[in-house]
Parts: sequence; structure tokens; C-alpha cells
Amino acid sequence: MKPIAIFRHSASEGAGYLVSFLDARKLPWQLIRIDAGEAVPPDAGAFSGLVFMGGPMSVNDPLPWIEPVLALIRDAVARDIPVLGHCLGGQLMSRALGGVVRKNSVKEIGWGQVNLSVNSEARVWFGEIKSAMVFHWHGETFSLPAGANHLLSSKHCTNQAYSLGKHLALQCHVEMTEEMIREWCEIGADEISEKVHSEGVQSAVVIQSLMPQYLPPLHALAETIYTQWIKGLPD
Repeated sequence: MKPIAIFRHSASEGAGYLVSFLDARKLPWQLIRIDAGEAVPPDAGAFSGLVFMGGPMSVNDPLPWIEPVLALIRDAVARDIPVLGHCLGGQLMSRALGGVVRKNSVKEIGWGQVNLSVNSEARVWFGEIKSAMVFHWHGETFSLPAGANHLLSSKHCTNQAYSLGKHLALQCHVEMTEEMIREWCEIGADEISEKVHSEGVQSAVVIQSLMPQYLPPLHALAETIYTQWIKGLPD
């Protein structure tokens, strides 16, 4: 089996729980560190799937790797190679497939509820639950590409997830681990303090105090999502 390519855009925003999931199933993966200057592969056919993680940049920034990534996503979709995007990764997918990424009306940082859309695709990806508590850290939002199925929304962000066949884009973060959350709270301390009185932003103390309550069900949700996504991988 060809490896799953995991694209990291920031040193602190790795694959997190996804790596534990893949390793437990002995699925091969390869980390491509865009943040360290590693080149974007020109051919999606070298991989069984593509996963794009988060990052503090915008897909609208004039960064040299963005256009090659967009081309790679389009190549994967054309070849029916599964693509999975987390936050920035979901935004990259949207832009690559004809959507638009713009500033969200409210910045979301911390734990927040998402609600499932009432359609069969939402049940395919998320099971029979009607809502879930997930982790957020974003200031932008994506539109849905043509033909996509809306899957999730939150109070402050209408488009939290969509699917397009075997491809899945998430605005929220389901890959979080305790270590990642603590590191993000430290790195993003100034960002939190600037917006801590905003309705969509929690303090670092609140975020970390809620980890014992919300991380285990988040990992269970990630298992459900990732299990569905790997069904699309070639044998």
C-alpha cells in the first residue's frame, strides 16, 4: 500500500490523534513538512491518500507552496484519491475545488458544539449523533464547492464540514491531543488575550480545564470520522 501523505504547515500543528489511529491499523504514512521547506509532491498518484493539517496562515496569503498544494488536491480528486482537510486543510480543499475562503464573522477558539446536518451523508461520516463538542481555532471560513454535501455547523460558523464523495473537509479540529492543546494555548496566548471577551473565544484556563471532559469523546468522534475516510483508500 502506498503511504498516506500528511502535510504539516506549522511545527505545532501536526497530525496529533490521527497518527495514533493510523499506527494502530498499521497504515503507512509520510509526513511532509511544508513548514520546514519540504517540497510539495507534484503527483498525487504516489500516495494512497492526502491529509492536510492546520496552520496560522491564510490560504489567501501569497505563499509559494499554496498553488502547488491546490494543484495537488485537484489532481487527487481527479484520480479519486481520498483527501482529508483539518481547518486550514479544509480551507485549502475548498479553494482548490472552486470555493472561497474569507474572514469569519467571529473568531472561534476553544471548545464548542457542532450540529449535524439532516442528511444521509452526515450520518455516513458521523454516525447517529446529532451534535458533538469539538475543538476550534480559526478566524476564517470556507464556502462549499459545487456538489459538496454540508455536514456540520456551529453557532458562529455555518460551514464546519463538508464531504465530496470520499473527500472530507473540516473547519474544526478533531485531531487534538492534550499536548497539542497545551502548546497551542502557550503559543497563542496573545491571540487569546486579544479576543478573550469575544463570544467565540475561551481563556486558556477554561480550555485546559475542559480537556478531561471533552478529549475522550473527541477522540471517539475522530475514530468514527477517520474510519469512514480510510474506507476510500485503495487496497
